[in-house]
Amino acid sequence: MTNSVHISVRSLVEYVYRRGSIESGFRTNTTLTEGTKAHQKIQKQYGERDQHEVYVSTEIHHGGLVFVIDGRCDGLLMDEELGITTVDEIKSTSSDITLIAEDTYPVHWAQAKCYAYMIAKDQGLDSVRIQLTYMHVETEETKRFAVEASFEELKQFVLDVVENYFPYAQTRKEHEERRNQSIKALPFPFEAYREGQRKLVGAVYKTITEGHKLFAKAPTGIGKTMSTLYPSVKAIGEGLLQRIFYLTAKTITRTAAEEAYSLLRGKGLVLQFVTITAKDKVCFKEEVRCSKEYCEFADGYYDRINEAVLDLLQQESAMTRPVIETYARKHRVCPFEFSLDAAYAADAIICDYNYVFDPRVNLKRLFEEQKRKTALLVDEAHNLLDRAREMYSSTINKSNYLNVQREFKGVSIELHDAAKAINQHLITVRKQAGERNMQVEEGLPEELIALLEVFISQAERELVAQRATPSSPLLLDTYFGAQNFVRIAKLYDERYVTFVECEKSEVIVKLFCLDPSHLLRQVGKGYRSQVFFSATLSPLSYFMDTLGAGEDDYSVSVPSPFSKEQLEVMVQPISTRYQDRERSREPIAQAIYQLVTNRSGNYLVFFPSYAYMSSVYEAFTDLVGVDLDARESGLKVLVQQTHMSETEREGFLTEFAANREETLIGFAVMGGIFSEGIDLVGDRLTGVAVVGVGLPQLGPERNILKTYVDRHGKNGYEYAYVFPGMNKVQQAGGRLIRSETDRGVLLLIDDRYLQPLYQRLLPEEWRDYTVLPRR
Repeated sequence: MTNSVHISVRSLVEYVYRRGSIESGFRTNTTLTEGTKAHQKIQKQYGERDQHEVYVSTEIHHGGLVFVIDGRCDGLLMDEELGITTVDEIKSTSSDITLIAEDTYPVHWAQAKCYAYMIAKDQGLDSVRIQLTYMHVETEETKRFAVEASFEELKQFVLDVVENYFPYAQTRKEHEERRNQSIKALPFPFEAYREGQRKLVGAVYKTITEGHKLFAKAPTGIGKTMSTLYPSVKAIGEGLLQRIFYLTAKTITRTAAEEAYSLLRGKGLVLQFVTITAKDKVCFKEEVRCSKEYCEFADGYYDRINEAVLDLLQQESAMTRPVIETYARKHRVCPFEFSLDAAYAADAIICDYNYVFDPRVNLKRLFEEQKRKTALLVDEAHNLLDRAREMYSSTINKSNYLNVQREFKGVSIELHDAAKAINQHLITVRKQAGERNMQVEEGLPEELIALLEVFISQAERELVAQRATPSSPLLLDTYFGAQNFVRIAKLYDERYVTFVECEKSEVIVKLFCLDPSHLLRQVGKGYRSQVFFSATLSPLSYFMDTLGAGEDDYSVSVPSPFSKEQLEVMVQPISTRYQDRERSREPIAQAIYQLVTNRSGNYLVFFPSYAYMSSVYEAFTDLVGVDLDARESGLKVLVQQTHMSETEREGFLTEFAANREETLIGFAVMGGIFSEGIDLVGDRLTGVAVVGVGLPQLGPERNILKTYVDRHGKNGYEYAYVFPGMNKVQQAGGRLIRSETDRGVLLLIDDRYLQPLYQRLLPEEWRDYTVLPRR
């Protein structure tokens, strides 16, 4: 074990000097670009002999550890006449600069003093002048504070900072030593590899070793979670990685990752993982309102957080939601922010895609040097494409600005006028759309962006003024929406369109990202490796193209470990096309009835929409002719509802018990909560029927996407409709065979399954099917 601790000046002082409360929902959002511009403007004023962006580093020995501390000093100013060297630390702000006093931000002084110590040590200086320069990003007004310190004072200051950081560093170092030793001795947690599993494990390890991306189509039952986690953990032991992100789209796949880590820990692994749960789910208060006035867990959060994190790390390995909540209550800290702070220290993080890929919520304190030792494991990666389009698109609504205009009439002239200008602009847009009610433009709405920037500026002033009292929820939401719209506008290029929809008095403007592949590629650049895996990553070429694969990246397709005898596949050729749906409802109901009466058990029937499901359900009840909840029918039918709570979902799945007396039929929707990520092993599921080929509903956004792909020389209909649809079909059908002992029947209801295009997209193990007589 090396006894060195590498840390940046900024990370060091932020750990030691963080104080105070979590602010209210509003924080002024000076962007990185604006901050860089402010730095450059100040640095242009430097003299010829002055330097900027000076790299500095030092080593501090303390408690048996060597702290290697480095960073970049914004400015090093030389006054040869007076013989004074000044270290200048520049900070940009959107807040009222007149409110900043000399002692407002101790963390800024701490950062500057660390740089000053390193400069003084390198240059043999007895004393150094330390200057803080604040610049307002809009007005360019500046404010400066300066002090002089001797080398001995600076040395003692830095030693004190390191001493305060030492308990945390020592805890991490001791853990890393135990972790690495445990990994070296860690066996594969099962007696033998399943068929194809060793191939996937090897592909993942090779990908991490060589620093590439891997796109893996690995069928259900192969053990994808363990096949990706085990080689990644081994890579930590080899020093290739320091951290693993296990990214998911659904809560249930997070549970699978937690169970896999627990299994490895049972085999001797010493590893700390954190599960990040969404703020609205984990919040202790009735209303999610992050202000010290409302929430005792936000009040003084930063005064208590270091002790809380240290306690957690010293006591726990599996930092799941219940564990996070227990320690959050013990230390009186916000459980959501606590999980984020713990994540920066953990070896592995289980979380939603957003925390890496979404520019609004990603973990911004994960520095580039940490990313280079981090692997991303993207589970159920077929979900990432649509999620990415959503992350990199942005929408604003006219009604929000009209309501802000009304709320602030007579309260704030500037804010009222800024909101009114946007409302008036969108009225003009509605008139331009005319009777079409929608329009698509290939260009950024520059005038709207300019108006939004004015609104953001005025909203910030109002929100700063409101900080002492609860802010206007409407203004806060509208402000964040405008911020995101302007942020996404900076990403806008030929892969975007501006989409306008008008409905009565409402006007919706959307910056619609058609192709997020380059943005996903850009976000992933700093990480050592990325593994995208799913049972339905098919066709692989489509997903590699849309998820940002490079020329040097790998793909692997692992065959199903199950025998063909385990699955009986039948195709019922009935047209489920939209124009045929009314006359198809009775034949489909008959096909379902025939399926479930041939063999008793538990069945799931998946439909392309709630409306179609309801229509067939009515036909099915008419056909059976009895109360389906009555015991004497021998049948029980459950129907997925549009909005189901977690308790209702669990109740639905609990009904799928083995050895039921009556046959159970669950009517559900493709692409919904029951069509992926659920495991009904053995007799809990006897058969699955899939109605239709899953095509997304015809609509303007899908048609825009189709046109875009066509224009780039690919088949737009397949990209926009067929591939996403058949992915849903594969997910739904994949609920059936989950283990080596499962048996079941799969009924595909649609005549298009007999066409070559759709046959080609069926999994290999589904292609040996029986065609039933037409109804």
